[in-house]
Order: sequence, then structure tokens, then C-alpha cells
Amino acid sequence: MIRPFFDRIPTLIAVVWLPFFVRPSVPVQQPQSGAPTAQFEMMPPENGLKLARAKESVLKLSLEGSELKAEPPLSSGPVTFPHYVRELVQLKWRPMDPIDLWVIRPAGVKKPPVVLYLYGYPSETDRFHDVRVCQRLVQGGAAAVGFVSALTGHRYGHRPLKEWFVSELPEALATTVHDVQMILNYLATRGDLDMSRVGMFGQGSGGAIAILAAATDPRIKVVDLLNPWGDWPDWLAKASIVPTDERAPYLQPDFLKRLEPLEPVHFLLALESRIIRIQFFDDDGNAPKETADKLTAAAPVTAKISHYPNARASFAASGGAPLFEWIATALKPPTEKIEKKDDAAKMSTAATARWH
Repeated sequence: MIRPFFDRIPTLIAVVWLPFFVRPSVPVQQPQSGAPTAQFEMMPPENGLKLARAKESVLKLSLEGSELKAEPPLSSGPVTFPHYVRELVQLKWRPMDPIDLWVIRPAGVKKPPVVLYLYGYPSETDRFHDVRVCQRLVQGGAAAVGFVSALTGHRYGHRPLKEWFVSELPEALATTVHDVQMILNYLATRGDLDMSRVGMFGQGSGGAIAILAAATDPRIKVVDLLNPWGDWPDWLAKASIVPTDERAPYLQPDFLKRLEPLEPVHFLLALESRIIRIQFFDDDGNAPKETADKLTAAAPVTAKISHYPNARASFAASGGAPLFEWIATALKPPTEKIEKKDDAAKMSTAATARWH
């Protein structure tokens, strides 16, 4: 099965025009018998021009040993709406890989807690353009910071068409975990966010990355996961996003060995001290039952885990509460949580009285 043509239009455009300006990246050959030992070396010179990529390893989830250096951020400037202030910031620490970061702060809240939002492949950042979405994201009092992972959306380009998120899964996962740490470093320099209260929402591949990032960076205190990917052998064998005619190479021992250091199942228990919620929807073709079962079994006993037939059932079970309310509440100081619980109890009592 071939991925839809229209999904490849941005890459086709890049392939047609890029040769007139720069030479595309040259993939580094990996050892056939084991995990890679290095990534992203200097590309060979062409016509006296050298294009370099930062030294970075997919074997380490921390930034230790990497040479990623952030360039000065480029900001569109804050735009004020009735309920929030939105800003688009471009961050860059790798050549030809700028990251569009949407920073959405609730209006009138001084130094709010912050939630990173990372939706799964093949998401884009269009949702952060939507006024209604932005309003819902901040209504719990936390700032929302949205971006996409490596090899996703506007970050997919300058690659051969055969290379995509799953074929380059070790790179996509590890480099995005590095991105999360670099993004937190940037947010800490702003001075308008409470970096002692940081959470991360991850859906699909973003859920896998959120697990790895939280296990790597203790600044992430709360993790909210929706249909996270993981349990790579079972996931690669059954996830609907993987084309049937491409599965075989991904199930080979050498490919699976490269994913071993990036297995979310192995990192979940390390999050025992964090506040965690995991939701699984049975109708999600990219959350096979085997994967959901493995992640459920590996999760800390303190994690709040729910399985639903679909999104509608989850919405009904929450009493219609917005998806983003849980993590915003979890980031509140204990006193604020108690006050909110008391307020909810009073409202429930008043509503009951009206009906009797």
C-alpha cells in the first residue's frame, strides 16, 4: 500500500525545487548487525559548500553529548484575544529543521503553569490557529505550548520519499525527545511561565514521546496520554498506519534492536513519582489491544488508566468535561484543587436541590 499522493505533495515540491538551492541530506549508513553508534555526521562538501548537521545520538534520550545549540528565537509577537494571548515562535537548533512553537497563555493569569501539546503523526499545527481550540486549551488556567514532532507536518522535507516517520522511527522519537528538552530550556528563558509546574499531553506517537521525555526530564511533572504508541514489535505488526507491504523490514531484528532503547513500556515505571493519566480508545487502529495491554501492565499503580470503546464514550464518562481540563487541574497547587473540588460539590448540591 502506498501512502496517499496528496500527503506527499509538500515533499514533492521540496524535491523539485531544492536541488536548485542546496543538496538534500545524505542519510548515514547504519551497521546492519546492531544499533547505530552515531548519527548526523558532517555531509560531504559539494562545490565548496559544506552543510553540517549537529552531532546528536539516537542512543541517548538526554542532551548529554549532543551539540545542539539554539539560535535566537524568532517571534511573530503576541496577539491578544478576549480569553488568551497567542504567539508563534520559530525555534531552531538543527539546519533546515525549524520548529513552529505556538505559545498560548490565558489572559490575566500571571506566570501560569504550562502544558506541552504533542499530537501524533501525521498531525500539523492547524488546531492552534482555531480560536475555539485555543480558548478550550487555556480555560483551566494553564498555558498551552503546541508543536509537532520530527518528520511530521512542516518538519518533513529534504528527504527521499521512501523515508517517513515510521521508517525513521528511532530518529523521529529520539530527536523529538531532545526537542522537548530544548523547548523547555527556551520556555524557562521567557519569564512569563511557571516552569515549576510543567505537564505534557501526548497523543499517538506524541504519547510515546511524552513517556520518553518525562522519564528523561524531571521538569515534566504531569503526563496525560491518549492512545500512546509503544510495545514496538506488536505495534509495528498491527498498527493500521503501517502499510501492509512495508511491515516486513520493520519487523526485522536489526530494526527492532534500534528501537529497544526507545521502548515506552520500559520507561513507564520510571514515572512513578509523576501524576499520570492514560486513555485508550478501542476503535483506534493505531492502538492495538496488545500494545494497550502491555502499556497498562507497565504503568505505575498510581496511574489513572481508562479503556473506552471510542471518544464519545470517554466524553460521556467524564460528564462532558473538556479533554484538557484534567491536566490543568493536576498542575494546580493542592489548595486550589481542594477549593475547586469544594466548589464542584456545592454546585452539585445546588443542582440537586433545584430538582427536589
